Amino acid sequence: MKIGVISDTHIASKSEHVPGIILDVFRQMDMVMHAGDMVDLRVIDELKSVCPKVVAVVGNMDQEAVRNKYAEKEIIEVSGYKIGLMHGCGAPLNLVELLKNAFKEDKPDIIVFGHSHKPMNEFIDGVLFFNPGSATDFMAEYNSYGIIEINEGINARIIKI
Repeated sequence: MKIGVISDTHIASKSEHVPGIILDVFRQMDMVMHAGDMVDLRVIDELKSVCPKVVAVVGNMDQEAVRNKYAEKEIIEVSGYKIGLMHGCGAPLNLVELLKNAFKEDKPDIIVFGHSHKPMNEFIDGVLFFNPGSATDFMAEYNSYGIIEINEGINARIIKI
């Protein structure tokens, strides 16, 4: 199972489209996850045009149309692994603790999140905390997305654009 991961695209404020290089790669994915702050639903349309299975959550900057369609938190079971998906909020320094608390009862193997625009690919207490960074934010150190492969284990990586 190959999962493309994207977050903080801020379409309609930072950029007009998901970068083409990401869409090309996501054509090869079994699933795409968007960890919030898409801002406009056009992002989902673009992602679904290359991969029909898209799972997303709402972020703090999302418009009302996005808020009406997506939840703040999702739990997805993939190949025997439980993945928690949530944007995050508040100060980026407290983000991991906030996510630990939000998913405490769910006991996920992976927590996919966004919000900070800073990539993270780190196991903490046996849970993979995975933030793909921002695909479009010109203020970020670099733009990026992620890929998580689940076979006989978890292989996750951040890809700089």
